[in-house]
Amino acid sequence: MPDSRIEIARVAKDFSVDGRPLRALDGIDLTVAPGEFVTIVGASGCGKSTLLRIVAGLDPAHDGEVRHDGRPVTGPSLQRGIVFQEPRLFPWLTVAGNIGLGLENAPLSAAERARLVAEHVALVGLSGFENAYPRQLSGGMAQRAAIARGLVNRPGLLLLDEPFGALDALTRARLQDELQRICAHEGITALLVTHDVDEALLLGDRVVVMAPRPGRIAEILDVSASKPRDRRDPVLAALRHAILDRLEATQAAQPQTATAREAGRRPAATLPLAARSA
Repeated sequence: MPDSRIEIARVAKDFSVDGRPLRALDGIDLTVAPGEFVTIVGASGCGKSTLLRIVAGLDPAHDGEVRHDGRPVTGPSLQRGIVFQEPRLFPWLTVAGNIGLGLENAPLSAAERARLVAEHVALVGLSGFENAYPRQLSGGMAQRAAIARGLVNRPGLLLLDEPFGALDALTRARLQDELQRICAHEGITALLVTHDVDEALLLGDRVVVMAPRPGRIAEILDVSASKPRDRRDPVLAALRHAILDRLEATQAAQPQTATAREAGRRPAATLPLAARSA
């Protein structure tokens, strides 16, 4: 696995809404060091998922430049694994079959493929479920399989688009802990986007706070707490308040007349202020 470094320089992205341009991202500059776990937090509509798709090479129509290990990102690559909010498993394939899809274009023998699939089944705690079909899995188990599929090709970079957003609180907490363990064990460079401030702080070495309309970086905070992290750590609590205050300020600065139609999507959701009492 190469030392994966991501360099995002002056990235901007426009969409067309009702025949006129809408700027979704504007002037994004960010570098992610090899082995670093960076989280991006922001309300709906701030462009964080769009940015992740650009880094993945799934959306090449943008201004600015993205480099991975010094090479321009012009399309998808086996060196960039991606996990979405929904597991997106093929229902006619078993767990092992779905994970093996990550090796579809890899120059490996059948025995090597089987070995790598078995290793990653064990890595995400699904041993014994290799021959199960998606309909036989819980939501958390299906997402474990999706994470294994994203990792099986040994990518230098793992991109995660709100991978736990559809899960119940207990399953989400367990998988967050599992992801901490996997990334530490594998030395993976990771970039995760989320609405969840607590998740961003639990996983991130740095937290990028984004402001909307157009999407831009409002602030970047270092998270000094050691890993694996305790959700009750007072360092995280203090940072949570700082991030929520910053997010509230970015929302307050938006024109009150902005509509969902102008944004091309639903209005931005308010992040959970209940987190302040944690």
